[in-house]
Amino acid sequence: MTKAGFQTLNIIEEITRLDGSKYKEIGNLLHNGQAEYAVEEKMIQEVRILKLNIPHSNSVQQYEKYVNEHFEIPAEIAIDHYQEWERTPEVEQLVQQILIENKVS
Repeated sequence: MTKAGFQTLNIIEEITRLDGSKYKEIGNLLHNGQAEYAVEEKMIQEVRILKLNIPHSNSVQQYEKYVNEHFEIPAEIAIDHYQEWERTPEVEQLVQQILIENKVS
């Protein structure tokens, strides 16, 4: 697989893991396509887009930088595993701030 270039994040998704637990992710259409593929391949249970075209706030820019620096994002939709982007407590606060900014609870 080839690695995608710098990824701009602009959507909020809700991901349901195989165990039924859910979390919200800040992604983009490439990430959503990979998550949809992961659902078809039974890597996760469900993905839903909660909000499209979120503003590119300072919080989003900081999270985007974190994701791009810490995770290898494949350019292909047909992935061989679904990678949940693990977060530090500080990064989790950023995601929570993005959810508040976009009125997504």
